[in-house]
Amino acid sequence: MARTTPPDHPATEGEPGEPLYRRIATELLGELRDGTIPPGERLPGERRLAGHFGVSRETVRQALELLRREGLVATDRRGSHATLSGAPTRTPAALTFPVGAGTATPGTVARATVTWEPPPPEHAEALGLAPGRPTLIHRYRHATADGRGLRTAVTSFSAVALAEVEELARYRDRADGNAAAQLRRAYDWMRRAGLTLHHRDAITPLPSTPSVRVTRRVHDQYARPLEITDLVVDAQQDALVYEFTLPGRAARPAAAGASRRTRP
Repeated sequence: MARTTPPDHPATEGEPGEPLYRRIATELLGELRDGTIPPGERLPGERRLAGHFGVSRETVRQALELLRREGLVATDRRGSHATLSGAPTRTPAALTFPVGAGTATPGTVARATVTWEPPPPEHAEALGLAPGRPTLIHRYRHATADGRGLRTAVTSFSAVALAEVEELARYRDRADGNAAAQLRRAYDWMRRAGLTLHHRDAITPLPSTPSVRVTRRVHDQYARPLEITDLVVDAQQDALVYEFTLPGRAARPAAAGASRRTRP
């Protein structure tokens, strides 16, 4: 028996008689313009878009084709991506993996490993994992050779991250806790998979110690959790620096033929 596609249901009200795919194209264009999907970013696949808008994949396919004809979406080997004006977004300097990762310099020691095991209970709750369900756990340790400036971080990845980010999923088979595992490009891998990253960092002091805890939660454009990291920093010996880059206003082009005049 041939597989049938579930009937579409309208995502929003539109003009009477307006084809559904045009309404979906309009909604998708709105997400492109408000930055939900930044310029240059790969769009989610047809299946995910269909679920997001509550329509069939064929309707999504027609909506994408309409945006392609208007030059608002392009398709290449990476898939479909937005072509609206604006520079492609880059991972902010503050969004390094794991949070608090130190720069490899002489006199410092860094160690990173992965395991496949149940995460801490608070991580499981934040990621929507059932109690006792294993996932990919990344552990990071950075310190000077004499043990000062110690930073330790534990990251748990969600089922969504492992299902949609191929590079992360590959680590499951070698997650024995012994081999070194540098996931410095984890956020780049997520972005290449079509995920737009949003993060929230909470900093709290640890009672009776000079250390502070930084908890980072990262989710995608659909509010699905991707990972949670707990970093502990020896605040007496080390400093945690956050760096933010804000988009600047475009410079006004000079008038044609204008020149700088000097007084004699």
